[in-house]
Amino acid sequence: MIGGLKKPILNASAVAKIVEVAKRWRWGPELETQLDNLQFVPTMTHVIQAMKLIDDPGALLSLFKWGKRQPWYVPSDECYVMLFDGLNRSRDFDAIQLLFDELVQDSGKAQIPSSFGAHNRVIQHLAKAEKLEVSFYCFKKVQDSGCKIDTQTYNALITLFLNKGLPYKAFEIYESMEAANASLDRSTYEMMIPSLAKSGRLDAANQLFQQMKERKIQPSFGIFSALVDSMGKAGRLDTSMKIYMEMQGFGHRPSATMFVSLIESYAKSGKLDRALRLWDEMKLTGFRPNFGLYTLIIESHAKSGKLDIAMSIFSDMEKAGFLPTPSTYSCLLEMHAASGQVDSSMRLYHSMTSAGLRPGLSTYTSLLTLLANKKLVDVAAKILLEMKSMGFSVDVSASDVLMVYIRDGSVDLALRWLRFMGSSGIRTNNFIIRQLFESCMKNGLYEQAKPLIETYINSAAKVDLILYTSILAHLVRCQDEQKERHLMSILGSTRHRAHEFMCGLFTGPEQRKQPVLSFVREFFQGIDYELEEGAARYFVNVLLNYLVLMGQINRARCVWKVAYENKLFPKAIVFDQHIAWSLDVRNLSVGAALIAVVHTLHRFRKRMLYYGVIPRRIKLVTGPTLKIVVAQMLSGLESPFEVSKVVLRAPGDGVMEWFKKPIVQQFLVNDIPSRADILMHKLNILFPSSAPEIRSLSPPKPLMSVGANRAM
Repeated sequence: MIGGLKKPILNASAVAKIVEVAKRWRWGPELETQLDNLQFVPTMTHVIQAMKLIDDPGALLSLFKWGKRQPWYVPSDECYVMLFDGLNRSRDFDAIQLLFDELVQDSGKAQIPSSFGAHNRVIQHLAKAEKLEVSFYCFKKVQDSGCKIDTQTYNALITLFLNKGLPYKAFEIYESMEAANASLDRSTYEMMIPSLAKSGRLDAANQLFQQMKERKIQPSFGIFSALVDSMGKAGRLDTSMKIYMEMQGFGHRPSATMFVSLIESYAKSGKLDRALRLWDEMKLTGFRPNFGLYTLIIESHAKSGKLDIAMSIFSDMEKAGFLPTPSTYSCLLEMHAASGQVDSSMRLYHSMTSAGLRPGLSTYTSLLTLLANKKLVDVAAKILLEMKSMGFSVDVSASDVLMVYIRDGSVDLALRWLRFMGSSGIRTNNFIIRQLFESCMKNGLYEQAKPLIETYINSAAKVDLILYTSILAHLVRCQDEQKERHLMSILGSTRHRAHEFMCGLFTGPEQRKQPVLSFVREFFQGIDYELEEGAARYFVNVLLNYLVLMGQINRARCVWKVAYENKLFPKAIVFDQHIAWSLDVRNLSVGAALIAVVHTLHRFRKRMLYYGVIPRRIKLVTGPTLKIVVAQMLSGLESPFEVSKVVLRAPGDGVMEWFKKPIVQQFLVNDIPSRADILMHKLNILFPSSAPEIRSLSPPKPLMSVGANRAM
């Protein structure tokens, strides 16, 4: 207004006036009053141009709210963009969120022709400010409204979620981006490929990598590094190496970290040749292997048995100024020990202790086992004492060395080591004492065995029936009078009830105060057959061997009778009505087989003569070895038994006639006659082993001759 006349105002002047008022009054009712009293009618264009010249976010927002109430107001995307930029500069994110809600309402009423820029700008500002929940809320609002989201916005959200450690949400944004057909730019590839690779989604990462190259976007070193590392760690070594070679084709130089990753991947997968080539390439490139890489490459080669290479790199490691870890020393030492290299193992051990490192239990165990296998008793003793001084409990390790000597059959070394353990205050367990005792017995060292069995018993261990029987078996085979005395002393020191039984068995009825049969029955009633059935069967076999050798045939028949009554040999005798009667002695010792044949034939004779029951045939099932012994025993009696491969068989009628002969009656009713020359000095002929599984293939001398010797 000029006077009373209205004159047109220039746009620049109008904008300048609005800017002047806004900067002066900034906000509040006074600002709105001054704007209402302008001498011209503003337009939306004036407001937008003015907003571009105002830096104060409060003034911007006040001007916008005043303009929004005017009749000439037209919603503008550009206007909202400037507001969001201003509020972002002042970090007023609450105001941004409120303004965003207004923007959504305006967009829903179709008041804004296009709010593309404003929508994207608000999400970008919130994402860059790390407002996780608010930015994602705005993103979903915009997405639901159908508004287009640009690549920069997607990238901002992806960056936010990755930085917050939420890769799955970043992948969700990326999938939304793909679904919306938004174009990926370099930044998207740079973020997504490493993230997908590190999260294990290697196929998706590789697909993006190929797509990036197809779009003529050159991958950065970070992408190559992430793919090489992730593919290698996943065991996809061929793909990893292909990308590594491709990276060099793009002009990128491998970093030390990439070399380390590749070498680790190849070493852990066992492809040591390729790992070693990369190792050499790394050093040629000028990079220095770090401590961890030295350790890995040394231990990998050592564990694969390539000890020369491992030791060469180990030497390089020391020259490079790195102190090997105890695990590196231990790995090298244990692998050298496993390969039997005493000198190298000892050098490593001394190097380790000289460096002030404490060997671990597994290292000491490996070294002691090596020294034991090499029979270096003195050196092993020295190492064991050093191990003890380090604070380790050495009882188990010392016992393990003792077991090595025992299993190797080196009884003298085992006894020497046991003496060392005793002098050093180191204890072992009863199991090993028993093993050493049995080794001494096996090697005929009865004098040395006696203290061992005493130690075993004094340690609260009990001699079981199997151990007692094994000692008795040695007595059966013994041919030396001095050794017999040692064995009898060992039997007495066992304190087993079987020894009391043996002593009572050889006494007279006056001292025993009961018949032999009752005495034997009483002993066998005290056996726990649920726990000791096998041991009792073994005892009967060995005992019958001994009784036959000593000429105590009647006592032997009593033992067999009671053993059969207690079903120790339940399938030995079979009565198949009138068809066939049989005796199976295949699982018996020689002495037990002879007694079983005589005793059972006597039973068959009584059954046939007294009751008139005659089977069609009678069989003695002996097996291929006992066949010779049994056939030889019966050959002097003109027996009707025919010898086949594993059985002696005869028709029942023929056996009946044979039983009627006086010589047979005397043979069966009385004892087996004995000869002095087959008692104690023909052991290797009749009884080559006390074990029932091993029997003689040599025929014994006939047992038939002189008069009976009925011992009670």
